[in-house]
Amino acid sequence: MLKEFKSFAIKGNMVELAIGVIIGAAFGAIVSSLVADVMMPLIGLIFGGLDFSNWFIVLSDTGGETIASVAQAQELGVATLNIGLFINAVVKFLIVAWVLFFVVKGINSLRRKEEEKPSAPPSPTKEETLLTEIRDLLAKK
Repeated sequence: MLKEFKSFAIKGNMVELAIGVIIGAAFGAIVSSLVADVMMPLIGLIFGGLDFSNWFIVLSDTGGETIASVAQAQELGVATLNIGLFINAVVKFLIVAWVLFFVVKGINSLRRKEEEKPSAPPSPTKEETLLTEIRDLLAKK
């Protein structure tokens, strides 16, 4: 069983999958930073200084305290509807989906180009080879 697992883990597809997951995680971190640190502050500025990461609705009793941020609500155990964080997640998803669309589109166009390449003509059969030799011998006479 160990031998079978070893052959499975070493196969090319498994290594490629692992590399894809690692690159995907790194890409996810880049997209998260792009959305949280670059795009959403700009969009918030356009909407009059709105901070999307702290855009929320309080759902439970706060005990008379004013809740200023999602972090404070979590510390106090107050239930909130985190609209801004959801919008951040949607923007991240759309960016990743957009990039993956173009990656798949590029791969598909490369595959189509490979399929369009003319294949080498099939080699002649034994009978065709013999007939060619006979023709050549007759032509020499």
